[in-house]
Amino acid sequence: MSETVAPPASVVLVSGGSRGLGLAIVTDLLTAGLKVAAFARTVTPELAALGEKYPERLHYGSVDVNDSAAAQAFVRAVEDTLGPIDALVNNAAIGQDSLHVHTSAEHLAEIIRTNLTSPLVLTRFVLRRMLAKGLKGRIVNITSICAQRGYPGLVAYSATKGGMDAATRSLARELGGRILANAIAPGFFASEMSAVLGQTQLDQIVRRTPTGQLTEPEDVLPLVRMLLLDNTNINGQVLVVDGAASI
Repeated sequence: MSETVAPPASVVLVSGGSRGLGLAIVTDLLTAGLKVAAFARTVTPELAALGEKYPERLHYGSVDVNDSAAAQAFVRAVEDTLGPIDALVNNAAIGQDSLHVHTSAEHLAEIIRTNLTSPLVLTRFVLRRMLAKGLKGRIVNITSICAQRGYPGLVAYSATKGGMDAATRSLARELGGRILANAIAPGFFASEMSAVLGQTQLDQIVRRTPTGQLTEPEDVLPLVRMLLLDNTNINGQVLVVDGAASI
């Protein structure tokens, strides 16, 4: 393995890890034998059950990503229980279901803070600790196909995900390969993001998708594993998983 390539992750922090894709990522990484820390605003029964199943390898808690002091305290607690964090998956986000002209300034600010500002603040905190400890690590940002293709009712959401894509590329340049930074941009999930769209638009998306179906969390998990565990030179990339709907 080249000395310039970050080794496989051993302790992974996952934000928004209590349901949906985040919970699937946490479950898959635990299955792969990693130590995992997960937080979300609300701890679901499913996440708590994983804690009972993997008491030595899962540290979880109720933390709002917008509460930087709480998030930082959580990171320190993880280091005390699992060891130094050498990988971060930024998955926490909120959606949008309103046309831009009908979205209040307050809601715009909330979307930007939750989906862009707070993940960048968390990333900065984790990176500083990685670098101070002399660790090589990995960052995976979960973004969205909405950053690359327009959809009505998702203007602010798309802007934040596009911001995270751009931040990923710049982080990769800044970190010089010592810490790998990549993003995964899923298409519309069958059960989550699709809630903001009407059935007509969903049908149109399915029709123009060569695979003929919406994205599932299971479509994303192999890429997360690869970016966290493989001896890879992939860096500064945004990997799209949407069944080719966007091409």
